[in-house]
Amino acid sequence: MKIHVIFYSMYGHIYKMAEAVAGGAGGVKGAEVKLFQVAETLPDDLVSKLGGTETKKKFAHIPVATVDDLAAADAVIFGTPTRFGMMCQQMRAFLDATGGLWAKGALIGKIGSVFTSSGTQHGGQESTILSFHTTLLHQGMVIVGVPYSEQRQMTVSEISGGSPYGSSTIAGPDGSRQPTENELAIAKFQGKHVAEIAKRMFV
Repeated sequence: MKIHVIFYSMYGHIYKMAEAVAGGAGGVKGAEVKLFQVAETLPDDLVSKLGGTETKKKFAHIPVATVDDLAAADAVIFGTPTRFGMMCQQMRAFLDATGGLWAKGALIGKIGSVFTSSGTQHGGQESTILSFHTTLLHQGMVIVGVPYSEQRQMTVSEISGGSPYGSSTIAGPDGSRQPTENELAIAKFQGKHVAEIAKRMFV
């Protein structure tokens, strides 16, 4: 079965989470996993002013997703940073281009799952994932989160992202905090969990 991990990342946090998600999915026998990034919508000079140019070079080799990459997958795991409690504009623009898929019912029955990041511990991670689910439901996708069998999401000994809605990381107000071992482990679990359910459904 085909698992596509489609993400947007400015400073690399979501890219690191996407790699962990893909690693988890790739560990499931029969899973064909591919990473994609959504197109940048900001002009290059603004990306530079925001400090994203050098970081984005690190994953410039990742192909840019098209709507066809959604239709070709059995499961899609989306990664987006939080923007005021919702997905980023770049991801929104990508999803807004899927009207043709909706008209054909091309995504009905496929699995959809979401992971995210925010600048602060209470910066809207859960609302971002939940509001993202609305689009997936309109497309007829089957939503998969992170069940409590992944007990690392209940960690209280350290600050950590992760919820039953999906894995997440906290970048810090200045973006200097990188995904922790615990957060990456939850992301890896999410990828594995999605792939295992896809295997039951499509193999």
